[in-house]
Amino acid sequence: MTTHEHTLDHITPRDQAEILAQALPYIRRFHGKTLVIKYGGNAMTDPALQQDFAEDVVLLKLVGMNPIVVHGGGPQIDEALARVGKKGTFVQGMRVTDAETMEVVEWVLAGQVQQDIVGLINAAGGRAVGLTGRDGGLIHARKLELVDKDDPSVRHDVGQVGEITAIDPGVVKALQDDRFIPVISPIGFGEHGESYNINADLVASKLATVLAAEKLILLTNIRGVLDKGGELIAELSTREIDALIADGTISGGMLPKIAGAIDAARSGVHAVHIVDGRVPHAMLLEILTDQAYGTMIRSH
Repeated sequence: MTTHEHTLDHITPRDQAEILAQALPYIRRFHGKTLVIKYGGNAMTDPALQQDFAEDVVLLKLVGMNPIVVHGGGPQIDEALARVGKKGTFVQGMRVTDAETMEVVEWVLAGQVQQDIVGLINAAGGRAVGLTGRDGGLIHARKLELVDKDDPSVRHDVGQVGEITAIDPGVVKALQDDRFIPVISPIGFGEHGESYNINADLVASKLATVLAAEKLILLTNIRGVLDKGGELIAELSTREIDALIADGTISGGMLPKIAGAIDAARSGVHAVHIVDGRVPHAMLLEILTDQAYGTMIRSH
């Protein structure tokens, strides 16, 4: 159990029962539904938050939902590259991935990070299974053509960075229908068997779309979408988001963070949640209570 569990001592049994009962309508509504969770940021690097995350995923599975985890690993990749004497270079926010870098990316994401998450979920009582895009032909990709943001006639070669051409979710469906929790590394493969490093937000939003998921949950290092006064906006429709982008409320680093979220919401995922991964058990609170620990983007 988590280290901060003792904080519940002051809650009376009656209040505890009340809290549990309040989750019932949400459990009923989302029973049997698929939730795709992008796991990154602080939630992924702070040991107490890691444990909270694992417990949340196991609880959601045990009450009848089907969580699927897609993870990132930028900081871990940088650390590993530094250890082998390579410095990561970026073009327009994309990591330039030569063959040697790709090897490091694969062993960090599929070897270290994925297996850590699988271990955490299993230790919390779940049955997690690690996958990459190769497993069951899950993520087909091709080399990303990066167009220069200032001159559209210029293309940048960023190496083995991929864009998704197709997702075959058969292996994920088979696992989730059989009590397992899939944990997916964002590595795709090309027509000649070559590996591609793919943005994890993109993998999560495409997977949620293909699976017609009930929810896409993005655990991030931000509180959610904020209004001009810095207050959290708990709920938005895709139409309202367009207005916020037009008037500059949503700008800069926030745009790429929610681009995948908007795409998923427009493509049939019922709700996309941008959740503050720095709050203990934020994901559980966002799904099973009417408290907002982030911004929910509705598909209509």
